Formats: sequence, C-alpha cells, structure tokens
Amino acid sequence: MKFSRVAFVAADTAPAQESLAALAKRYGQHAPKDAEVIVALGGDGFMLEALHAYMDVHVPIFGMHRGSVGFLMNRYDENDLVERLGRAAEFTLNPLRMIATTADGKKVEALAVNEVSLLRQTRQAAKIRIYVDGRERMSELICDGILVCTPAGSSAYNLSVHGPVLPVDANVLAMTPISAFRPRRWRGALLPRTATVRLELLEADKRPVSAVADREEVRDVIDVTVREDRSIGMKVLFDPEHNLEERIVAEQFEP
Repeated sequence: MKFSRVAFVAADTAPAQESLAALAKRYGQHAPKDAEVIVALGGDGFMLEALHAYMDVHVPIFGMHRGSVGFLMNRYDENDLVERLGRAAEFTLNPLRMIATTADGKKVEALAVNEVSLLRQTRQAAKIRIYVDGRERMSELICDGILVCTPAGSSAYNLSVHGPVLPVDANVLAMTPISAFRPRRWRGALLPRTATVRLELLEADKRPVSAVADREEVRDVIDVTVREDRSIGMKVLFDPEHNLEERIVAEQFEP
C-alpha cells in the first residue's frame, strides 16, 4: 500500500521534536484524522500514548525510535519513508478492557494495550481471589500484585516480573503474579485470549489495592474484571526485516 498523507506526532523530548520538524518539512504534515498513516516519534511510552490517543482514528501507526526504549519502534531514518511505509508489515493489536469496582461502589472502565495490573497501596500485602470464566481458580493469592497482559505487552512490565514473552499470534494472555508470597512457587498462567478474568480483593479495607490499565489508575478497588476487547483493533506497522514477531522471539534470547 502506498501512503501519501502522513501525520507526524512526537514526544516532548528534543530529539523527537527535532525529527518531527525535519520529517514534516520533507514529507508534509497532515492532521491525524485526515491522514492515511500516523508516524509516532519517541520511545515505547510515547507509542503507547499514540495508540490510546488515536484509537478512534482507525489508521495504522508506524513508530520510529527517538526515545529510550524502542521495542515497539522501528529504526529512525529520514530517507525513503514513503517506500518504507509501503513495504511495512501490519499487525492488529486488541486491547484489554478493565472494569474496576471501588470500595465506594463506583465502576470504572479503561482500556490497556499492554497490561492491567493490580498493585498494593500500603505495606500490607494484597490478598486476591482469582476467577477465570466464572470458575474459581485460586482461593487466595498473597502478593504485591498481579497483572494480565497482551502478547504485545508481554515484553514490558510482565517481563520485568519474570512473566513469559508471548509471540504476537499466540492467541493467549499471560497472568503473572508480582512478588507472590503464597503460593510461593506459583509463577502464573497462560490463558486463552477469550478468557474473562475476575480478581476479587480480600480484606480490601485492611489491604488496599490499585488497578492500573496502562496509564489509568483506579485506587481502592475491591473487584476487577479483565477481558480482551476484540471489537477494537489497532493497526501497527513494522519494517518487514525487523517486525514485532521477530522482536518477541529475539527478546527471549537477550543476555
């Protein structure tokens, strides 16, 4: 596919802003709603922001690395950008939908491209009961927290707490505990991407917990439901020689 209308968006850092000015001058600049493709300049954090910000625009996003971490980004090169975009491989990412209920009865919904995580708010460890598709799977997990992640997000927070890196086409979600105390040897689970996870907080008044969907935090939750929302598809473009699937495989062999 040949893209002629490009929208450039960039992080606030000097390298990203300088690249934005150079690329817009060379290739022109369109508003995201009028563009055929969005080029995001920054690191993985900014790419995540762009995916959320332009989720409703329904055009593919091509990231170029002008930040600190670039797992989701392509190499930066100002030359032959239109040709690169035309050759790029496309992946569709489906976000997780979180529905969190707070101690005062409020329900909050949010979307996560990477993961939904539950984290203790105080010195007290969290106590969590786990349900999958309505069936109780663990009566009590004592831990600092737990997360559910997508394949695209499996190399982010999930990897840092020793969760598995998932191929993008694996059709599974990873559930990974954060500093599990009991059961001490439980390392998490792989679930079908169709699964609905419900996390019930035990002794929530004594052991308060926050729920975070990527960048949106909800404090003092008592119940959190997580499922993949396949009605929302975000298209991401990667150079064919260094696409997302290859990056996920390569990440597992990094020293």
